[in-house]
Amino acid sequence: MAGENVKTFTTANWNEEVLGSDKAVLVDFWAAWCGPCRMVAPIIEELADEMAGKVIIGKLNVDEEPAIAGQYQVMSIPTLAVFKNGQVVEKSVGFRGKADLVKMIEKHA
Repeated sequence: MAGENVKTFTTANWNEEVLGSDKAVLVDFWAAWCGPCRMVAPIIEELADEMAGKVIIGKLNVDEEPAIAGQYQVMSIPTLAVFKNGQVVEKSVGFRGKADLVKMIEKHA
């Protein structure tokens, strides 16, 4: 499903990979049944490849990890959140094009 540079976030790795990261982290909160999530998936993969080493990009399945999704008030998906130093610094709900996501990430990278 996800490309080699797209991380899969779970309860097991959330604290280390997202909250403990020294780089900005873009988290795509998604679910398999979500049409707009499937539309943004190839963009997430492209960005992960293009920005490898600069930022961390990954996905969290809200159906498999409802506690984390709830903790960050994810009510609609896709929700894209940029984490920096363990905090959400920017959040976007709904489909966004590549240019918008690049701007969102680069502000915090």
